[in-house]
Amino acid sequence: MSDATDKESRTEEATEKRIFDSIEKGDTPISREASLFASLIASLLFLAFFLRPGAARLVAMLQGLLDFSGQVQLGDGRNALALLDAVVEAAGAFVLPAFVLCVLTGLAASVAQNPPRLIGERIVPKFERVSPRSGWSRLFSLRGATEFAKSVIKFGAVGIIVFVAVKDEIAGAFATIVSDPASLVDRLLAMSLRLFASIAAFSGVLAAGDLVWSRIHWKRDLRMSRQDVKEEQKQLQGDPMVKARLRSVALERSRKRMMSAVPTATLVVANPTHFAVAMRYVREEGGAPKVVAKGRDLIALKIREIAEAHNVPVIEDKALARSMYDRVEVDMMIPPEFYRAIAEIIHFLNSRGHGRRSD
Repeated sequence: MSDATDKESRTEEATEKRIFDSIEKGDTPISREASLFASLIASLLFLAFFLRPGAARLVAMLQGLLDFSGQVQLGDGRNALALLDAVVEAAGAFVLPAFVLCVLTGLAASVAQNPPRLIGERIVPKFERVSPRSGWSRLFSLRGATEFAKSVIKFGAVGIIVFVAVKDEIAGAFATIVSDPASLVDRLLAMSLRLFASIAAFSGVLAAGDLVWSRIHWKRDLRMSRQDVKEEQKQLQGDPMVKARLRSVALERSRKRMMSAVPTATLVVANPTHFAVAMRYVREEGGAPKVVAKGRDLIALKIREIAEAHNVPVIEDKALARSMYDRVEVDMMIPPEFYRAIAEIIHFLNSRGHGRRSD
């Protein structure tokens, strides 16, 4: 009852600090379906590119051993060890590509979801993790029921896919045994490739949905009550390091959002490397030109670089760029004192077919 009441009281979205603390502790959203999808991709790649040549080498090696089995003296222990080493080496060479593919795709699936980080707290043994009571509570919780339902749906769908993919191949496989037994291996390999490709495609769709669901569920678990938000604000007021960190995160997000708006600009006024102000003006949108990005020094150079990459005209006007940088903020329309200067620039660009001018 208390848990339900606690969940009902958590009506506020998680703050930046709560999200940051959760990530630092290693509590990040993770999709199990993405790992399964990665393993299926590894299996599909192994079947398509490594199974046939690897199996051919292994069979040739074993066939050679059988052909010369009468010449092998196993009475000496060293000969037996040498024979065992040869067999293990051949089997290892056959299995190694599958192992490497599984590791690489598994790492890729993990890194794609969350950046890798070493969290000491996550590897410290905790007895509550192996507690039967906590295990039963997780098993019969709402999340456990959801995971069970997902597993039932997943296995049911995979069973249908296998049935549909195999039913038309069984008769052909039996016919091949009678007519051309040598081609049976090729037929089975082709059937396996189609089967794994179908399952992998379904798993990919399932993984994409599970990724979205896991992040929604993660954010829901991080929700806070109003009292939690108030307490956090009190802590932040006395912690300058946390406040600086939050300001840095907010500034970085604002800068990324600003840079993503540069390609939509109509023109950029620059000075020529120290200041840059990007503006957007579309007559149909109404209003005066609006500043979508501005910056100085390295940020100014980045604005110019993005603008030139997207064919946004860059106008070099030192006085105007410096004045606008000081007077106008991002997402604000330019004040009336700049109307005439900007109108002349826009007229000039329209008359020249959006060319560049240098002052």
